[in-house]
Amino acid sequence: MARPIWQGHLRLSLVTCPVAAFNATNRTNDISFHLLHKKTHHRINMVPHDPSLGAVERQELVKGYEFEPGKYVILTPAEIAAVRLPSTKTIDIEEFVEVDEIDRIYWNDPYYLSPQEEAQTPAYAVIRDAMAASGKLAIGRIVLHNRERVVAIEARGKGLLMTTLRSYDEIRADKEFFRDIPDQKPDKQMLSIAERIVEQLSGKFEPKDFNDRYEDALRDVIKRKQKGQSVAADKAPEDTKVIDLMDALKRSLSGDKGKDHARRVLTKQTNKTTSSAKARPKKRAGSRR
Repeated sequence: MARPIWQGHLRLSLVTCPVAAFNATNRTNDISFHLLHKKTHHRINMVPHDPSLGAVERQELVKGYEFEPGKYVILTPAEIAAVRLPSTKTIDIEEFVEVDEIDRIYWNDPYYLSPQEEAQTPAYAVIRDAMAASGKLAIGRIVLHNRERVVAIEARGKGLLMTTLRSYDEIRADKEFFRDIPDQKPDKQMLSIAERIVEQLSGKFEPKDFNDRYEDALRDVIKRKQKGQSVAADKAPEDTKVIDLMDALKRSLSGDKGKDHARRVLTKQTNKTTSSAKARPKKRAGSRR
């Protein structure tokens, strides 16, 4: 079983139960690269460097907060550990809110909350089922990675799902990016056609249909390199330029109908990026000499 990233208690008023938080997502299959020297192909070690002393050992490093340019307050690990909030070990449920009250821009990372002691499972079940019956989200706080986060907790099957929420000051105001957009209404006929296109492409969200095509293509490049095949980039696609918006909308509606077509186009574009390289013959062993 996966290791918990946090252990403590979940508390609803006077009802408390021990819980552990586990990552609900998995990034172990992501492709990662190491930095190598281009001639020796040896992995490069990142050595801490002091401008006056040169290379230094990591045990010589301390953490400092820069309060003025070039001036720091030094904090020891013990001093940092001394900052302990109640949420360090206890998630207190402070209130319950409707699901649609939380703007999607605030949602961050999901975690599973699991009970840690069999004897305390009834308390866990009471909290879970009470939330499921209400249909609301529980709001609390937790300290993760040396930072307190507001979290939303909800019933999910036999357990609880906890999602960290971004803080208010993390969100950039949209006015900064939308203020130069002209305040004008689109042509009614164009809007009507666009709405019909939206209806054609409407369906149910299926997560399995949306894999990471970039990672798939990158894995294909790696496999071909392992086999000694050459890899060359295809010509970059030209930017889409809509000259006649009405004509583009009408052709989208009449000639290219449905989400199946849209997916075929996307698949065709993805396959095109790898088809030419796949067609290249393999190099013979020793051909690099």
